[in-house]
Parts: sequence; structure tokens; C-alpha cells
Amino acid sequence: MASSISLRSPLGQSIPLTVTSSMAPPVLLFASFAFFIFYQSASATAAITLHLRPLASRIRTSISDQWEEVEVLASLAASSVARAHQLKRPKKIDLSPSNAAAAASAASHPVNLLLSSHSFGGYTVDLSFGTPPQTMTFLLDTGSSLVWSPCTAHYKCSRCNFPDIDPTKIPTFIPRASSSSRLIGCRNPKCQLLFGPTVTSQCPSCGPTSRNCSQICPVYMIQYGSGSTGGILVSDTISLPGQTVPNFLLGCSVFSSAQPTGIAGFGRGAESLPAQLGLRKFSYCLLSRKFDDTSETSSLVLDMDSGKRSSGLSYTPFRQNPSGSAAAFSEYYYVGLRKILVGGKTVKVPYRYLAPGTDGAGGTIVDSGTTFTFMEQPIFEAVAKEFNQQMGNYSRAKDVESRSGLTPCYNVSGRSHLGLPELVLQFKGGAMMALPPENYFAVLRSGVVCLTIVSDSMTLSGVSGGPAIVLGSFQQQNYYMEYDLHNGRLGFRKDSCK
Repeated sequence: MASSISLRSPLGQSIPLTVTSSMAPPVLLFASFAFFIFYQSASATAAITLHLRPLASRIRTSISDQWEEVEVLASLAASSVARAHQLKRPKKIDLSPSNAAAAASAASHPVNLLLSSHSFGGYTVDLSFGTPPQTMTFLLDTGSSLVWSPCTAHYKCSRCNFPDIDPTKIPTFIPRASSSSRLIGCRNPKCQLLFGPTVTSQCPSCGPTSRNCSQICPVYMIQYGSGSTGGILVSDTISLPGQTVPNFLLGCSVFSSAQPTGIAGFGRGAESLPAQLGLRKFSYCLLSRKFDDTSETSSLVLDMDSGKRSSGLSYTPFRQNPSGSAAAFSEYYYVGLRKILVGGKTVKVPYRYLAPGTDGAGGTIVDSGTTFTFMEQPIFEAVAKEFNQQMGNYSRAKDVESRSGLTPCYNVSGRSHLGLPELVLQFKGGAMMALPPENYFAVLRSGVVCLTIVSDSMTLSGVSGGPAIVLGSFQQQNYYMEYDLHNGRLGFRKDSCK
């Protein structure tokens, strides 16, 4: 079955489009260690809504050069691959069961926060810590668990020259200015959340026979694909609309690389924001990325125990990676992807890529911190081959492919009508994610469309392990995504994220 719609370029040009198989409404506007720190009443609501908003989109008020679009694509593609490498080969950290701060008791309303998209591919939310509250911007990341902020007046960030970001003027959390801020000691159970139960072995003054242990929790170092951060752990009060929660574990980073904001870890680890607040579920709706300036935001909902049911969702259960070789794999939101369909045809994918094995390799995770979906090369080649077979009447834009890092790209300039195969992901339980074309094709002003799925040769070079597929945020645009932690499942539906 085919349906006709229009696909728009970043300049608003409309291209008639037919999609093979059923199709959703369109619209693509693409973009996309020395520490000298000195350091509770809680009211509550059951759910909180926050806002997601753009971090650096204002620089994209106009695009004067067609190759600037390609450069943006290249940057997003490279960062997506780097992110996938980090997710597949995480630093091994032994995480213990949660001893996190108790969340406030449940009431009757969700907590709503605002989310915004960013030209570099991320979505951010404002969170407030300390007494009195200090508000900072955090990148929403479901692929990691620690919540950390740029910290102290001496914070340094290298390679942080992002659009609209002055690396010398990044807002920082000042522990000295908070009466509720406390350093985390080496024997504090919160220290174990990040470093494991044997962490005291790293603290010479905190041996089994020590009566007094004044040593602080060790310095942390975390890699995020092409970026990194380092600092120490503190506890402080987090202030949310309608409630405050004391003794929240927060990373106080004094240096970072290529990380323009703090990160709000929403992974499955005990130190994550959902675990510390005792959330039963959280949900978000990601705005489409644009080249132009936008002040639009969408919602991030933190639900403690509202009992509210979401309507119209398709659900698929979360699953665990059975490998014990990398504890970080347990932090990821694995889902059971069963089939990939292109234009109604099933792409043949070996089962070993669809389900994680005892060696940790394989399976699919959902990650808000990755921009373009990553597939290991054998999967990607099968998907790309099917697109090529069904789009054989379009010539390849090899120059754009070589400069953007995306493939395949097709020349569609001058076409009065554009036909694209539909991309459908089928999950365990029967949930179907039929992606609209703006979620898997980028349209350039030069009349070129590129598939926004990335891969590389890492599996052919013998490097394996970790998820074979990472479902990125670009493919989640204009979807309501619900992480039902209480029932262990992911729900989703198409939506207009406003």
C-alpha cells in the first residue's frame, strides 16, 4: 500500500512523496585534581513535567552554503559512531544495589519538565540543585546513569566550542554557595553506587581496622564517545516543580572534554535520576531538529506513582544483557527487536544480532544520547542494500556520501514526485514502529536525501560486544516514548511533540 504526502527541506521547499506501505504525517526540518570544596524538608507530587529545549540551535538561523548542511550531517554521523563505540565498549564499573536517597512520598500529579532539541543532536532539560537552588542545563541521556554538572568556579572544558557556547562562560554549580551540599566519604554507601562495594580498598585511610575515615570518595572519570568528564561526588538537594528531594547523589565535574553541558543520566543504574527519585516511569517527546532558531520545547514527565495510564501506546518488554563481562550493559534499555522491514520487505538479519548473547554481543538498545541510529555493519549493509534495490531509479550522490559519512544518499533534485520505501521496526510483543521518512532520511537543499543510519567496519576488524543496534534520538523524533520501569516495558506512539 502507498500513500502520498509532502517532505520539506530546511528551507521549506515541499517535495511530493509516496511511501511504500502505510505512512504517518511528514515534515522534515533537518539538523540537526585538586579539589578545594566545602560543603535538607521535602514536599512531593507523584509526577513532574519538565521542558526539553535546544542548547545551540540559535546559530542555525540561516545556512548560506549547501556544504554547511553536509558538514552538520558529517559531525552528527561521526558523533553517533563514536557514541556507539563507547556504548559497545564501556568502562567496567562494578555497581552495587541502590542505597540512593529516598524519594519524596507520592501525591497526585506528574512532574512535567521541558525538553529542547539541539543542532548538535542533543536534548536538554534544566534541573536545580542546592540551597538556595542553582539551575543548570543537563543533556538527557538514557545510555548512562550518573547525573553530573559542571562544578566550581575553576571548571574547565576543552573542545567545547559548540554553536552558541562560550567554553569560558559555561554555568557551573558552586557547592560553596549551597548550605545543603556535602562531600561523599569513601565509606558512604553512595560512593559504592559508582565504584562498587570494594571501593574502600582505594582509600588507604579507610581500611577495615580504621576507626575514623575522613577520606572522600575517589575521583570519577567517565567517557562519552568523543567526550569525557571528571570530578568528585557530592550530595545535595534537587528541587523539582512541587517538591524537593534531599541527599541526591550528584557528580561535581571540574573538567570536561567536548561536553558543553552536564548530563542527566536516565539509565538503569542505581545512581541514575529515575532510581534516586524512585520513579515508576518517565516519558518524553522529542522535537524534530531544525537548522533555524526555535524556542519550542517539549515535555519530560517524571512519574513517581500517579497511577495515570497512557493511551494508544504499543508496548515491548525491556530485556537484560546476560553478560557479566561489562556491568555497564546492565544500565542500557535493551528491547527485543524482531524484524526490520524496508518497503514491506523483511530484511534478513541473523538472530545473533537481534538478541544479546552470554558474551554481551548483540541486541538493540534505546538511547537518547545517540543521534543517528547505529547498526553493526552486517545489519546496516542488508538494510542499505534493500533501500538501494527499491530506489534504483535514483542516482547516488557520491560526493555527499563521501563528505557526510552517510550512505546511501540519492539525488532527487528536479523530481516532481519522490517515492521512498517505508522503514518499520517490529518488536517483541508485536509492537510496530513505522517510521515517517523524516525520521530516517535527511533532506538537503541541494536536492539530496541521505539515510540517517550509521555504521562502520568495527565488527569486521574483530571488535565486538555490546549492542548491535542503537536506536538513536533522530529516529525517535515526534514519538511519545514511555519508559515503564515498574512493569519493565517500553511504550511508544506517534505524536506531535509540542
